[in-house]
Amino acid sequence: MKHQSISKDDSVDILIVGAGPTGLTLAIDLARRGVACRVIEATEQRAVNPRCNTTSARSMEIFRRLGIADEIRSAGLPKDYPTSIQYRTTLLGEEIFRIDLPSAGDVLTGVGNEHWPTPEPQHRISQLFLEPVLERYASGLPGLAIERGARLLELRQHDDHVEAVVDSDGTTRVLRCAYVVGCDGAHSTVRRQCGIRYQGVDAIQKFVSTFVRSPELGRLAARDPAWTYWTYGRRLASLIAIDGDELWLNHVAFPPDHDTDHEDPELLLAEAVGAEVEHEVLGVVRWTGRQLVAERYHDGRVFLAGDAAHIWIPVGGFGMNAGIQDAATLGWMLAAVHHGWAPPDLLTAYEKERKPVGEQFASAVGSAARASLADPSPDIHLPGPEGEQARAEFARRLATTEPQRYSPDGFSFGYHYASSPLVVGGEQQAVMSMGAFQERAQAGFRLPHAWLDDDRSVLDVLGPDFTLLRTDRGVDVEPWVNAARERGIPLTVVDLPGRWPERYPAALLLVRPDQHIAWMGETDVAPGELLHTVTGRLVAHKQ
Repeated sequence: MKHQSISKDDSVDILIVGAGPTGLTLAIDLARRGVACRVIEATEQRAVNPRCNTTSARSMEIFRRLGIADEIRSAGLPKDYPTSIQYRTTLLGEEIFRIDLPSAGDVLTGVGNEHWPTPEPQHRISQLFLEPVLERYASGLPGLAIERGARLLELRQHDDHVEAVVDSDGTTRVLRCAYVVGCDGAHSTVRRQCGIRYQGVDAIQKFVSTFVRSPELGRLAARDPAWTYWTYGRRLASLIAIDGDELWLNHVAFPPDHDTDHEDPELLLAEAVGAEVEHEVLGVVRWTGRQLVAERYHDGRVFLAGDAAHIWIPVGGFGMNAGIQDAATLGWMLAAVHHGWAPPDLLTAYEKERKPVGEQFASAVGSAARASLADPSPDIHLPGPEGEQARAEFARRLATTEPQRYSPDGFSFGYHYASSPLVVGGEQQAVMSMGAFQERAQAGFRLPHAWLDDDRSVLDVLGPDFTLLRTDRGVDVEPWVNAARERGIPLTVVDLPGRWPERYPAALLLVRPDQHIAWMGETDVAPGELLHTVTGRLVAHKQ
């Protein structure tokens, strides 16, 4: 390495380490909130292999708030390509079970949207296509700089700043940062610099993932197109459509003690398809599905988000999606502190809110993976009535384990911060599950969606910072407006129609910048005290 003089004049408000979906989402959110930030990424180019292939409904709601949901939904699979899931003996073999889901085009045109629990259903898009959309949008925002080929070497924490030692092309420099956020993945340099360990299960399942280009495979799939084909040859495999044509990803699962180094990707593909197909291998990754959560999410002025804070087996894509949720939470908190309307102590709530969610996700994902990856009876491959009976029995099992896995609304809308010090009146024992959630406003939970008369969602009318929703126009909100003005807290007041008393069962709902409910109730409260609490200043009396 070529050592040059180290300048400490390079100051950064927020340094984000890692230009994956978590880091880019955080950077976009901060920049839109008027906070200058810099993203450094060690790699010059993005990874070749696809990773996450689903963007959850909650992530799409976050992207809607950031103004890029439609562009993301227009990328990835063709708009008319179904996002269905099929379960087959092999791709060319017998169908066992299927889950039919709409195409991106159906969602964009709003087919059936009156029944949606969200304005933005989940979207099947490979990370290969998602990241360029995010990076292109981020690159055009003022105050946001992205620097590739810049590797973090060391962090030095001080009382009022962090020094980040960064190497770029053999030149070392020091960035003076107000805060640093590690979004640099499972092998996070930021986490190691902070001495933070993962805790949990180190190996649930091993995988061999092969990325291929195969027009022949595309032609075979076109007979009954689906986004994912689960197959049950020698080993459980999932063939995932990446571009709806010739690009495919073949995930094959093995026990955690299996030596995958000797597994032939070409043979694994043939076993999943049920025959050899012409193809070009674009990449092979051998990896382990885990269930790990960092013991801490921050150390002083340094924070962890995304895979740097939690990694688990990819069921429903909730590794990446949980990272996007991390970014949405941390983004508004950092901006509030930066702009001076919340104290630095507010940031301690990030770990108190997101770590329990990470732990619940890890547990639920691990349980779902064990159920879904359990081996079926080998009799499903038999011809005649015996095979038909085995496949029917297996289909009944899949009907129980799979639908919520592919529409995990509980993970999107049921995670919460009810126990947060920034939430007043939350149910401390509220439990989250993968599939279930309530379309009823609750303190600590994301505000439920409803369509307004002008075809906007309730989520669309929220202000950029705190919003006071009023369902009863007879309630005087002037005390809230005055209390917020006196404390410098940005507050938007919005009137809602009173026709959803079951969904919004309170005269007033105070909604945070991340669209979670900080408090809900009537008029017998002290607005100033509540506003102090939800911005991290003091504990209010529970209402």
